[in-house]
Amino acid sequence: FQVHNKRSTPSLWKCVFLTELQVLYFLSNVCVRTINVLLLFYSFSQLNVLPSFGFLFDIDGVLVRGRTPIPAAKTAFQKLVNSQGQFLVPVVFVTNAGDCLRQKKADQLSHILGVPISQDQVMMSHSPLRMFKRYHPKCVLVSGQGPLLDIAQDLGFSQPVTIEMLRAKYPLLDVVDHDRAPGVLVSLCFKYFSVILFGEPVRWETNLQLIIDVLLTSGYPGNPYHHENYPHIPVLACNMDLMWVAEAQSPRFGHGTFMVCLENIYKKITGKDLKYEALMGKPSELTYQYADYLIRAQAAERQWKQPIRTLYAVGDNLMTDVYGANLYNRYLEEKNSRKDSKTWIQAKNELASSAATHCRSVLVCTGVYNPHTEVPLDTKESRTMIFHGHRDFRFDPALVEPDHVVPDVNAAVDLIFQLENFAPN
Repeated sequence: FQVHNKRSTPSLWKCVFLTELQVLYFLSNVCVRTINVLLLFYSFSQLNVLPSFGFLFDIDGVLVRGRTPIPAAKTAFQKLVNSQGQFLVPVVFVTNAGDCLRQKKADQLSHILGVPISQDQVMMSHSPLRMFKRYHPKCVLVSGQGPLLDIAQDLGFSQPVTIEMLRAKYPLLDVVDHDRAPGVLVSLCFKYFSVILFGEPVRWETNLQLIIDVLLTSGYPGNPYHHENYPHIPVLACNMDLMWVAEAQSPRFGHGTFMVCLENIYKKITGKDLKYEALMGKPSELTYQYADYLIRAQAAERQWKQPIRTLYAVGDNLMTDVYGANLYNRYLEEKNSRKDSKTWIQAKNELASSAATHCRSVLVCTGVYNPHTEVPLDTKESRTMIFHGHRDFRFDPALVEPDHVVPDVNAAVDLIFQLENFAPN
């Protein structure tokens, strides 16, 4: 045995050595594969599969021009839904339009975009009026067009009165059009406690006249004017857009233009400024607070546990979409020092505290914005720039500087997915 063992020792050691090499080779392969798996896992871990951001989309000039869909919109929204048509990120449509109910706008968007849109994803300019519950049981005068009574009642108002109803009650007040006779008299409340401006009306002269009558008589339009009744009864206005884009080559008058007329008529008569109890619609902070709330509600409904930290507001108008997003971003950054804000006080009981830390503005070139017109950076130039925003908003060049400028909404979605490193399942 010993002899055999001695003779076989070289072979035995050779076998042992070869076995060790095989084991080492095997282990090295296992290590390499393990490292590759870890690297692959790490690379996937850097991609977010649950959203920590939300979209705020303007409609006119971003998704449509008038009634004509913008081609890039349908492509963009195919990227935002899964195979079951569910949104991969929270989305709210924030429009300054106010001439219809949310469900009708949701149905229109579903048809245009080819994806199912819920009314809970639609925010009209008047949507924040749901929070002003102290006016809901009172008699209010409403101005605008569309199904005003249905809209007001859907918002919670129990005694809305339209301009046409007021005109029928007081036929002697509207005499600009001599050939326009009033209809049948209807029974209305005599005291109007507030005026709600939903949007631009059809007959401006009638609306301007009767609203002035209500304001200068403390809500009793059949009485003589009393200029000493100041401040006047509350006025709540929705949609401050001076102009908006339709199929025409140039922008058209918006509700902001009507408000300019009303403000100047009131001041010309009384020598005092018309006061607003609240201004809603972009670019007001109240509008973005409410949109933020709707984004959070969507995320909660989908049981997305990750907080929504960043909002991306996609629009076509420097003075509304970009200004409003940047103003809200400023609010988010300074909210601890802004708790004495009147608007914040009104909203804080209705809206839960936001987890968002930023609101980024993304400007598209398919609507009002002209890429050949730049915002002046020089202070002297900015003083001479024509500001199309509302009277009660001061012009700040920093607020009309978008965070990003892209050709269209499809490019906006691609950019935001890239910025967020977002890879949906």
